[in-house]
Amino acid sequence: MRGKGMRKGLIVLCAVTAAGFLVSTASSKEGVKMETLRISSPAFENNGSIPGKYTCDGMDVNPPLRIANVPAGARSLALIVDDPDAPRGTWVHWVVWNIGPKTLEIGENTVPKGALQAVNDFKRHQYGGPCPPSGTHRYFFKLYALDAMLNFSANSGKAGLEKAMEGHIIARAEIVGLYKRQ
Repeated sequence: MRGKGMRKGLIVLCAVTAAGFLVSTASSKEGVKMETLRISSPAFENNGSIPGKYTCDGMDVNPPLRIANVPAGARSLALIVDDPDAPRGTWVHWVVWNIGPKTLEIGENTVPKGALQAVNDFKRHQYGGPCPPSGTHRYFFKLYALDAMLNFSANSGKAGLEKAMEGHIIARAEIVGLYKRQ
């Protein structure tokens, strides 16, 4: 193989090697394929519109969230909801930590039992829904599986949680919702 044919062969070889690496890193010691941490919502699809009910224009309550495939080594989960499109930089809507690793769902307008909430950019220790001043904004619901329970000041907000999570994140997932005010 020379020229284009040789390049095609190398590309296929690299793709097979990369795929083999990914499969081997996604398998347990017993050879059973492990799933990746997931977060979803029955209220909106990834990159879909968040219903008005969950915004400042509606009831301003958190949407229901579903959690799947939490790694076996997780001792807790943490959730950060923020808007990187805010005019003055990323705006934090919700910070929740020490969520039990067996939690499969965060119901609408609820906080999992035993979980704690840090202060958000609305200066509240609770969910604050999307309320963009103009245009369509993206809202990232970021879920972290951690190898520890965390202890930090709830008044230190997202920054405090991120510092406390350093070295403890074993998996991460996210879903993005969109919202534009009428």
